[in-house]
Amino acid sequence: MIEVRPFAGLGHANHGWLDARHHFSFASYYDPARMGWGAIRVWNDDTIAARSGFPPHPHNDMEIVTFVRSGAITHQDSLGNKGRTGAGDVQVMSAGTGIVHAEYNLEDETTTLFQIWILPDRNGEAPSWGQREFPRGERAGRWEVVASGTPEADQALSIRADAKIAAATLAPGEIATWSTDAQRHVYLVAPTGTIRVNGIQAQQRDGVAVTGETSITVEAVSDCEVVLVDSR
Repeated sequence: MIEVRPFAGLGHANHGWLDARHHFSFASYYDPARMGWGAIRVWNDDTIAARSGFPPHPHNDMEIVTFVRSGAITHQDSLGNKGRTGAGDVQVMSAGTGIVHAEYNLEDETTTLFQIWILPDRNGEAPSWGQREFPRGERAGRWEVVASGTPEADQALSIRADAKIAAATLAPGEIATWSTDAQRHVYLVAPTGTIRVNGIQAQQRDGVAVTGETSITVEAVSDCEVVLVDSR
């Protein structure tokens, strides 16, 4: 089963400094048919104005992955962690028993990012945060796993969930194939470009929900970047 969820039909909230699109129910956007996809609970497509951001706020028992598309985001938390994550790179936060963090766009330009929340397999553990650079050129024409429940095997950032987050950059006509189990839930978005997913076309920033498939072939119709989550 492959369902394209057009960008225009996503939940939308414009706070001035933050223009957010919600693939699943979040904050004031509620759709009982879109409470998540497998263990994926949130996928927000955020545009954050220069010199603005999210003030300190708490989380617990959630895996939060931030994929920066343009600009940069600066993180600071109650554990004393602080770091700047730039375009193409990724940060992860395991909220565990509880953490307070802030995320600011300290740049003089707009920042765009995906923030993805995944339900953890293990609750009640100490919180943690990590960040890593993932040069876009190293995933040209192929999938690169950037966060995973098996981080050593995937050479990726660690999350406490049976899930993998991967990204690829594809030129027109290039194909990247992702192998999975038919029982799993895969969700993917091309922040730039047009793609075909097992022959079904999706436009820039559309969501594509997949289950019941063992092979997912993504073909680039135009130059594109693709972000994919494979979860239980």
